[in-house]
Amino acid sequence: MTYFKEIKKGKGPKRLFIGGVHGKEGLTTIEALSQISEGDIKNGVLNIYNFEESPYISTLDRHYYASDRGKEIISIIRDLKPEMYVELHCYNSNSFCKLTDLDRKELTGVPPLIHLEKGVLIGSISPYIRTSLFDEWDVCITLEIPCKASKEAMDVYIKIIDAVASSKDKQELLDKLRKDYPEQIKTAAKYAIELYWEGYPPL
Repeated sequence: MTYFKEIKKGKGPKRLFIGGVHGKEGLTTIEALSQISEGDIKNGVLNIYNFEESPYISTLDRHYYASDRGKEIISIIRDLKPEMYVELHCYNSNSFCKLTDLDRKELTGVPPLIHLEKGVLIGSISPYIRTSLFDEWDVCITLEIPCKASKEAMDVYIKIIDAVASSKDKQELLDKLRKDYPEQIKTAAKYAIELYWEGYPPL
């Protein structure tokens, strides 16, 4: 389902949320993204995109960014220059162990995603764009949920994107996330730093 929304609240961080990155994920991510309202934003700008179905190519595959959807996302990022970027995905429940495998970096070149709770996973975005389209201290989050999500999982998913939407700056966001998930966010920050400095060559 194609969906777009822009919320402006004066000076502040530029935020970008994108769902429906590939495959049929947009059918799941729209449920969370459509819950964000003007009242959730205290300052700055939020742009929300949720895309309809497209061919599935992993964002860890360099060819993804040569696809129509990949080029569209790159264009949006370059145009908006967000300081807080959230890429929303969903996964087949059978892939949970593969996505969170502690050996994932050796197998795929990227660190494992981190389980927050209820099947919701967090990590960094693809290093192909992390290292080329964003500054070092920008917030760049991949958020995953089972495609057939329970209400409890969806509530957690929405809580995380609402935290990004409502935080006036990066420090407030980190404080919110660390309050509920101290160990997970500590690990996520470690992986993100490793990925930024040791990631793939930029596009």
